[in-house]
Amino acid sequence: MPALRKSVTPRRAARKPRPAGARDPLFNQSVQKAFAILDAFGADRRALNLGEIAAAVGVTKSSAQRCTHTLERLGLLARDLRIKRWVLTPRTLTLANAYLSGHPIVEHATTPLVELNQATGESVSLSEPDDTDMVFVARFPSHKRFFWHMPVGRRLPMYCTASGRAFLSALPAAEAARIVRRSPLRQLTPLTLVNPDAILEHIDAARKAGYAWSDQECYRGDLTIAAPVLGDDGLPIAAVNVSAPTSRWKLAELRAQFSPLLIETARAAGGGSR
Repeated sequence: MPALRKSVTPRRAARKPRPAGARDPLFNQSVQKAFAILDAFGADRRALNLGEIAAAVGVTKSSAQRCTHTLERLGLLARDLRIKRWVLTPRTLTLANAYLSGHPIVEHATTPLVELNQATGESVSLSEPDDTDMVFVARFPSHKRFFWHMPVGRRLPMYCTASGRAFLSALPAAEAARIVRRSPLRQLTPLTLVNPDAILEHIDAARKAGYAWSDQECYRGDLTIAAPVLGDDGLPIAAVNVSAPTSRWKLAELRAQFSPLLIETARAAGGGSR
């Protein structure tokens, strides 16, 4: 199997916890703080010292120390003595496994996703929305040479990805516009669209075509087409995408050859919401 080129994950700031009602008597700030610490780790921040954790979460060092100590006792964090930093442990995957095990959409979509993977010969993924991002919940990589490592759990912005635009295209236009306008629009590659009006034009085009596309906007050399997966109420719940390299495809060719099969796969995947 050919060696993979190490992917470059778009750098992101630590996601701030969604604000809870200031007068919510049941809201536990200690739990919020613990999850914010776990969320501070990422592909570009696999190991953090206490000061970095405190800065990322916005707490004092003493508060961060108490939380990291507790998370260590629970087996979710470990101290790497070689580099003198905290790292996540394999136990953190337990939550992800609990989410994916028996997931109705993933289970129902697996067969059509595998068939799409085999028919196209390229990487196929299923992603779900989380705020202004899409999160991979299933992935079937190409058996040909490919350059991007996209593990389950990887999150990418909606505004510049085909999956995100596909999801947004199936929402009411006003709601899609609100999500785009509150997204942190950043230039991830020279081709990334960051003008909200231009992004909304692409989403409108996807709405009319039934699928979306992205030309190297998140990663250089990556072409992607995606279609929304709809629930029983006709609203989007996920997106299916085909990703292929510019070394093998032009975007127009990828769209022309695989968009009908992509749309058919997304419709079949939607049966998992029932």
